[in-house]
Amino acid sequence: MSLQDKHVVVTGGGTGVGAKTAQRFTEAGAKVTIMGRREGPLVEQGLSYQLCDVTDTDSVSSAFARARAQHGLIDVVIANAGAAESMPFAKTSPEVFMQMLSVNLLGVSNVWQAALADMKSAGRGRLIAIASTAGLKGFPYVTAYCAAKHGVVGLTRALALELASSGITVNAICPGFIETPMLDRSLANIIEKTGMDEAQARASLFAGNPQKRFIQTDEVADNALWLCSDAARSINGHALSISGGEI
Repeated sequence: MSLQDKHVVVTGGGTGVGAKTAQRFTEAGAKVTIMGRREGPLVEQGLSYQLCDVTDTDSVSSAFARARAQHGLIDVVIANAGAAESMPFAKTSPEVFMQMLSVNLLGVSNVWQAALADMKSAGRGRLIAIASTAGLKGFPYVTAYCAAKHGVVGLTRALALELASSGITVNAICPGFIETPMLDRSLANIIEKTGMDEAQARASLFAGNPQKRFIQTDEVADNALWLCSDAARSINGHALSISGGEI
């Protein structure tokens, strides 16, 4: 599938992986709409954007309708919006669990559903979730986040089978720790709670990566591009680990 003039929606598109992915798809000739809750970071990307809260079905429906009116039917959705909270399981309230499930799992479902009719009518499409290695293995102190990301991988595998004969593929990308603003918040949390310096905190986070480094945003973006290519047309229901061999 050539991306020239295809309409690609990237949620969480104002920063980090979302911003880099939007850039890469724009360079490939796609018409890109980025979405997010904060207007400032979206404006900074210089791309078409729509304000959108992925946890709110009405907000998603309205944002996708506006994007469709501007750039036509939607061919690709990169469900990238997400959030993480870190705390011991014993202190993880039902509210925190619901927050993690809402943004990380329901948010993926909402944006995929919003574009599915477009893809079915075209007989082709790509649904991609930016999940995490936390969707493939457990990590301490992020039980709610892990549960949500495991849910994303399950959703991906089930929907891939449901749509297998439709010309639409459904896949998840599962990176390890990525060098983004979210990582900066994690590092600050570790430093505050443990007394480690920044170098020690960084080393503690990438200790599980055999390459001993953080994943970069371009690695995730370029793999999303590949999943949209004809070379990946038989890649369906896959959870692609980008973790230096950790998984």
